[in-house]
Amino acid sequence: MSTETTEQLRRRAATSWPIRRWLTLLASITAALLIGVIVAGVLALGSLDQARVRLVDEIDPGLTGAQMLTSALLNQETGVRGYLLTGDRRFYAPYTQGQAEQARAVTQLRDAGAQPGTVAGADLDAVLERAGEWQRLAETWTAPGAPQVGAQQVELSKAYFDGVRQVLDVQRGHYTSARTEARAELDTTATFLQSVLAVVAVLLIALFAALYLGFRRAIARPLQILATEVRAVTEDDLHRQVSVSGPRELVQLGADVEDMRRRIVAELAELQRARDELQRSNSDLEQFAYVASHDLQEPLRKVASFCQLLQRRYQGQLDERGDQYIEFAVDGARRMQALINDLLAFSRVGRKTGESAEVEADKLVKQATRNLETVVEETGATITHGELPVVHGETSLLTGVFQNLLSNALKFRGEQPPEIRIEAERTGGDWTFSVTDNGIGIEPEYADRIFAIFQRLHPKSAYPGTGIGLAMCRKIVEYHGGRIWLDTEAPAGHTRFRFTLPVEPVPAPGEEPAAKTAESETP
Repeated sequence: MSTETTEQLRRRAATSWPIRRWLTLLASITAALLIGVIVAGVLALGSLDQARVRLVDEIDPGLTGAQMLTSALLNQETGVRGYLLTGDRRFYAPYTQGQAEQARAVTQLRDAGAQPGTVAGADLDAVLERAGEWQRLAETWTAPGAPQVGAQQVELSKAYFDGVRQVLDVQRGHYTSARTEARAELDTTATFLQSVLAVVAVLLIALFAALYLGFRRAIARPLQILATEVRAVTEDDLHRQVSVSGPRELVQLGADVEDMRRRIVAELAELQRARDELQRSNSDLEQFAYVASHDLQEPLRKVASFCQLLQRRYQGQLDERGDQYIEFAVDGARRMQALINDLLAFSRVGRKTGESAEVEADKLVKQATRNLETVVEETGATITHGELPVVHGETSLLTGVFQNLLSNALKFRGEQPPEIRIEAERTGGDWTFSVTDNGIGIEPEYADRIFAIFQRLHPKSAYPGTGIGLAMCRKIVEYHGGRIWLDTEAPAGHTRFRFTLPVEPVPAPGEEPAAKTAESETP
């Protein structure tokens, strides 16, 4: 975007209402329309809550308590009548149980508002007074050692309890009437609240319509235009200029998007230059690998060959120091060849990819063991493994990982014959492999150093090799999307290496994941 276009956007933004002003206006209208309705709603809710509290916390518990009290007194009457008719003390048990139920019912009624000075309290006092008269009379007949009674006492008890029934009916009638009145009040209040809510709904609908139309005109449409502009840039032409109209913030956002687009274009150009430089660097690296594998090794082979000829022809003809010098030259040439070959193998990992496929890990271990069969027999080693999974990767490279780890376990062995155990377990989205041996061990402070290229912890005279094996393992494992490390918490007297491989295959550079490819092919 040119400077002139930017200035035009800024001037248009200065004359347009900002979104904050639009929102302030809409908020003011909303507050003016709803404040009265909210006050009315609050008052209605207060009345509704009072009616609900009276019905739920006083009348309904009181009615339930009255029913419990009626049931308790009926149980008492049943127990007394059964004892008076039979003289059997077992029939007297409902009376005792009824008294306990009566106490609980009275407590509930008191908690529900049946206090002195209220209608419910007066009803409860009348019931307790009439029930007390009957209970005192009944207890004189049912006390231990009391003389046996007859039909006359039974009739007298029934007459007294009929009086109890009358006051219970009065109590229940008062509670029923109060419940009916509270229910009617609750319905009236709920109807008023519904009316208020209906008014609120109408106002909200009208407000929503105003908000929708205003938002669509002031914000949504300009935002849609901006989105179309940005989509056109991302899908069609990154060099397309972005411009937008509307509220001040959207105009400024359009200018910011345009500035970002220009920075992205500049960064992409820089990335393209870096990519071209990387391609040239990779080309130089391939040329170096070619030279190292052909031109550089040719004179090295000649040096090694002629040194070996000198060694065979003049062995014993020179003094001891001369033979030693020739041996040093031959050994140096051989080690130089080994270093160059290992360096070439290290550089090829991930650069010249082979075919990646599913392969059974136990077959990889068996192949690595066969490659080391001579050393295994010489050392008397025992190599075992648990159940191993199927993994994804290049067979030759993954075989090399197991072979290098097994070779190290055989090389750095202790006094006892090597015992090597390979296991695997599922940890989230990875398979975690472990290779454990009973060798000489590795100090924890060297856990990182051992994976560096050409790093050795022992002199060449003690243990042969170039020191590239673990570095090769790390590069292969990381190329397959995993990691490798020394387990510093292995049991004493053991060395354990762990490495992970993803359960799902890792796409090669430049390839899309299999799931995305399959999704894109689905019609």
